[in-house]
Amino acid sequence: MAWPALSLDQARCLHLHAQGLLVPPARPATPRALRDCIRRMQLLQIDTIHVVARSPYLVLFARLGDYPSQWLDQALARGHLFETWAHEACFAPMQDLALHRSYNQARRQHWGLARARREDAALRGRLDALLAHIAAEGPVRSADFARTDGGSGGGWWGWKDEKRWLESLFAMGELMVARRDNFQRVYDLAHRVAPQLADLSLPSADAVHLQFIEQGILALGVTQARWVHDYFRIKPRLKDADLAPLRDSGRVLQVQVEGWTQPAYVHAYHLRALRRAERGALQATHTSLLSPFDPVVWDRERAAAMFGFDYRIECYTPEHRRVYGYFVLPVLDRGQLVARLDAKAHRVQGVFEVKALHLEPGVPADAPRVEAIAGAIARCAQWHGTPDVRIAPTRPRALGTALRRHFPARRRANPVPIP
Repeated sequence: MAWPALSLDQARCLHLHAQGLLVPPARPATPRALRDCIRRMQLLQIDTIHVVARSPYLVLFARLGDYPSQWLDQALARGHLFETWAHEACFAPMQDLALHRSYNQARRQHWGLARARREDAALRGRLDALLAHIAAEGPVRSADFARTDGGSGGGWWGWKDEKRWLESLFAMGELMVARRDNFQRVYDLAHRVAPQLADLSLPSADAVHLQFIEQGILALGVTQARWVHDYFRIKPRLKDADLAPLRDSGRVLQVQVEGWTQPAYVHAYHLRALRRAERGALQATHTSLLSPFDPVVWDRERAAAMFGFDYRIECYTPEHRRVYGYFVLPVLDRGQLVARLDAKAHRVQGVFEVKALHLEPGVPADAPRVEAIAGAIARCAQWHGTPDVRIAPTRPRALGTALRRHFPARRRANPVPIP
């Protein structure tokens, strides 16, 4: 059989279409659009680093444009979303609650779940006492419990006892996150956060495994078999034979992508988009800064094959070993990942600091490119409430010179230094 053939550019467009990053948002954001965005991605990874914006808010901004970040917090508090271990710690649509509870209880392999099971085996009495406290007194934060060991926190191994116990009960599904206060988790009994649990029938973990495979292919738009497992962090890594039943049933379509030696797969839901991609009718017109934890760059091998972009998150790398910076944002420009931007938002001073900007090799710093990148920086800075953009060194140097013309220095009677 002759499988549909896509150029690499067409495959990128199909991937970005599935992720909601192909074209700029057509209309102003709404709370419903935010929920639909997460439904489209399936998962929204949580990370607490906020030198620019915390990752989940930035991932949504890249797709929605300007929106009030509290909409995400409200969606959680109103029960449209829930938190779970999946790719990592993630928000997921509430309609997928049964899938994640089943898989986490029976099949998921993750350090957080493994530690929770050990805590459960060794300290069940203390966990039950904490549950009884929450049942009687209501939702709690880790901060509600005084530290008595003189430690300072940081990582599971540095958490106070109550924090570890709360996280264990959350991982095992006995507690859920009711809301976040200043991004701190507020834990409550699972049946109070999601009353539907009383009547919820959990599917088998094997059925969920197959469902997550299908949802991963759907979210990615086009993918090789070996990349599918990473989306929901299922194991083991998949092979083409594992997708044959989905292909034979018509749920998944097999395609060829220019330059890929392995077959690629597209969910049947995207058939119309696939046909448009084949005709060259899917055109990437969106430019945006991406979070380091955006699904587009979750898988280093996939990002390299799809975009020629070898990306490593360096915030967890010792400073002397960093190449591009601490919190480096990939820059998406009309279907390509063209640059890496190390930035910091100084909210009190109203300054968006571009600490470094590196164009990818072979990417020209021509006028359309500079204008597109400047526009993406300006939109992100305005959304942060830091409209004063300051450009530090860039590679190539001419890029910085051109960018500064878009951000002329503001006249200040008493310039406010940034730390």
